[in-house]
Amino acid sequence: MSNIQSFLVIGAMSLLAILSLQFNSVMLGNNTFEVENKVYLTAFSLADDLIEEIKQKAFDERTIDFQAIAENQLTQTASLGKDGEIWPNFDDIDDYHNYTKNVDLPHAEGYNIISKINYAEEDGDDSANPSYFKKVSVTVSNEYLAYPVTISFIFSLHSKN
Repeated sequence: MSNIQSFLVIGAMSLLAILSLQFNSVMLGNNTFEVENKVYLTAFSLADDLIEEIKQKAFDERTIDFQAIAENQLTQTASLGKDGEIWPNFDDIDDYHNYTKNVDLPHAEGYNIISKINYAEEDGDDSANPSYFKKVSVTVSNEYLAYPVTISFIFSLHSKN
């Protein structure tokens, strides 16, 4: 074999090695992207599951029996939180204030869930005073998430006419 042929073979082998490395890095990037998407989807699902659970509860401790109530009779802002119940026996929305849960299931390991409950204005801004609106914010974090996932939902007691 001549020197030119040797250089061509070496060049072809080098090109093949570079293409092979490039292909491997693209495949690794795709796998990383796929895993990251699965982690985010799981986080959204966990947050949504908790909001769906909260939707089944009474608006306030004082409205469990479906009675009409004035805003000033609702639980005071400083008293939002558990009323002595233990999960899963929460009976109203604000029992979930500062509720935390760790999820360690197969294919869903190391997720931390925390919920915050605040009174809200009609436009969704937080309110320092009791109102007919409560904003539930559920945040899910995991070591594989670049940013925690937060989903908020506003519950209302009465509709205004």
